[in-house]
Amino acid sequence: MIDKNAQIAILGAGIGGLTTAIALHQKGFKNISIYERRDTASALGAGVVLWANASKILDRINLLSAIEKCGGKIKEMQRWTEKGAFLGAIDVKNINADIGSTSYAISRVDLQNILTTKVEELQLLIHYNHHVLQLIDHGKEIGISFQNQDEIHAEIVIGADGRMNSIARKYVNEINTPVYQNFVNWIGIIESDQPLFSANNVMDFWGCGERFGIVPINKYKGYWAGGKSLPLNAALKEEDNKEQLLEIFGHWSPKIKEVISLTADENIKYIEVYDQHPISKWYKNNVCLIGDAAHAALPTSEQGACQAIEDAWHFTSILSTSKTTADAFETFQKIRFQKTTTIAMAGRELAQSLFNTNEQFCKQRNENAMHTNYTTAAQNIAKLWAKDLPN
Repeated sequence: MIDKNAQIAILGAGIGGLTTAIALHQKGFKNISIYERRDTASALGAGVVLWANASKILDRINLLSAIEKCGGKIKEMQRWTEKGAFLGAIDVKNINADIGSTSYAISRVDLQNILTTKVEELQLLIHYNHHVLQLIDHGKEIGISFQNQDEIHAEIVIGADGRMNSIARKYVNEINTPVYQNFVNWIGIIESDQPLFSANNVMDFWGCGERFGIVPINKYKGYWAGGKSLPLNAALKEEDNKEQLLEIFGHWSPKIKEVISLTADENIKYIEVYDQHPISKWYKNNVCLIGDAAHAALPTSEQGACQAIEDAWHFTSILSTSKTTADAFETFQKIRFQKTTTIAMAGRELAQSLFNTNEQFCKQRNENAMHTNYTTAAQNIAKLWAKDLPN
């Protein structure tokens, strides 16, 4: 069996890295350190839906009660055209019932705080300002050198260092080339003293080459994303976010205009959206990839954070019962590869549909959505998301 006293280094203090650290500690691993390139805790993105598959895992590692205090239960995923025509809705309770848990919307900041607080309670160290420069194989250990001139050795290295500049992915795969998917997102989080939302329904508005999604967390708080097909470094990147957003989306649903107008300027960010092509191997020597470093998916997959949380559960469960790290890493990839690849490719396919700029294509897409059997759609989603979850 793998020694529970083995030195474990986790690269990245995001959702995947922190959840893995917590799960490892609960499995009895004692020497866990986390290394984060940023100077302080950071939550990229405005919010996330922890779908039932993720909340089921979070319940297993005793974090769900904290999620319930900050998050809101999602009721429906609604689809609309930009002109306000209703295309249909998935009843989320059907997904929840099939998976056996509940789906919650939560801000990224709140989720990051929950995970960071738990890590600190467990007295696990997060070393900030540790930007990895190089990983070097030393046989039984991996040497890690950092930009701040620190150097460490670890018997197990977990690459949870994201999609854009993952040194762990480059070590395993030799290259790390994120793929721009030809659209941008303006993201925002909104909070008000006055009620903003009458129900916790995800509202997804589809235009032609444009899309706007709103996710309530509770009556007073929610987050949103406005997407548009654009090349890299488009002129809009340098423009005033709110003014541009109102020009693009202000004539859509009144709710869209309201949430943009009420969002503070500093809470709006412009993001060029990338994912990664699937790679055939997630590990090399004593280094294993998890989360976005292994299988980065687009926001349209709805599962980026959820799959990182699933990775944490599977990885730690497998590591705690394996004889060698090689056995553990191989088993981990074998269990996770098909599901995460399917989810990533589905997210890419949906993005290509949503950000298609051909008007005839978009008209037919909306017609198809209007005639979708949403009960069957919920069943298909639940079947995929439930794959390989614990009972």
